[in-house]
Amino acid sequence: MQTFALAAVVNLAGGGAVLLLNSCSTTPGTVMVPLEIPGAHYVGNQVCMDCHAEIVQKFPMSPHARVHFANAAMIGGTGCESCHGPGSKHIESGGAARFIINPDKDPSSCFQCHLDVQAEFNLPQHHPVIEGHMNCGQCHDPHGGDIFKPTGGLAMARQDESCAQCHREQTRPFVFEHQAMREGCVTCHNPHGSINEKMLVESDPNLCLRCHAQIQGPNVPAGSIYIGNTDHTQLLQMGTCWTAGCHTAVHGSNVDPRLRY
Repeated sequence: MQTFALAAVVNLAGGGAVLLLNSCSTTPGTVMVPLEIPGAHYVGNQVCMDCHAEIVQKFPMSPHARVHFANAAMIGGTGCESCHGPGSKHIESGGAARFIINPDKDPSSCFQCHLDVQAEFNLPQHHPVIEGHMNCGQCHDPHGGDIFKPTGGLAMARQDESCAQCHREQTRPFVFEHQAMREGCVTCHNPHGSINEKMLVESDPNLCLRCHAQIQGPNVPAGSIYIGNTDHTQLLQMGTCWTAGCHTAVHGSNVDPRLRY
């Protein structure tokens, strides 16, 4: 659903803090507090261009270009400093990294907008972003027109290319491919986090039955589960499709069209 910038400033009585509404596409109407760097003030995007011309030139095409302060005239700028914090001391120091917030090292600025994603990273199974072993920039390009980081070399969707940089064994070509791979990794996995093992969107055979429709064969008792022409009723009682000793090569196989090793 498309969201629109919300131009509003809310003053907290007695506290003096200013909360700003932004136009993040994932969590519409998120209330965020402007980032702070001790002793620094906001300078605006144009000053950033002196050193980061390539990024500033392509940034207007990015979905993140819609993230802005509700009152740019009061704060002093929009865009870059919404995620990196006020830039005056960074500029005065000649670009010292200690005076700028780097979302690749600290995802807290990303989480100000992406509250739903932050919650997913706190689920039992998740990519280790909050532990500091990964960062958002490994999979996403925060400045480019395509939010998924461009790579190359694999004939897969852009989103799956990001997964393939680490999960090469699962995304390599197979003689007998699982056709679900054509639909993308997120067909079966939640890329940020899940309550299920392997970050699966479902933990039982219903995940597979989304695509492998049950076909009722002739003279089959009610309640039986058919996939193709095979009665899977008792097989599914033994466990999931990928743990019952059957279709263990869930991403693809080089030896068996039924996805077995």
